[in-house]
Amino acid sequence: MKDRRNQTLANNIRAERNRNNFSQEVLADKICVSKSTISLIERGLQTPSVFLVYDIAKILDVSIEDLLKGI
Repeated sequence: MKDRRNQTLANNIRAERNRNNFSQEVLADKICVSKSTISLIERGLQTPSVFLVYDIAKILDVSIEDLLKGI
């Protein structure tokens, strides 16, 4: 189920991924998850664990706070 917080996180991750010129597949490979996991997260249908948010932030070279901005 989508909620505002998941959608905000999803939009922030997508924006940072695009800023880095990474496809969903490239990001998924770098953090050892499937492309479908990234797709679900970016559509706000799956909430990533704090560990996964940390890994995404590290790969995208942003802070966790940046990814959680607006939540």
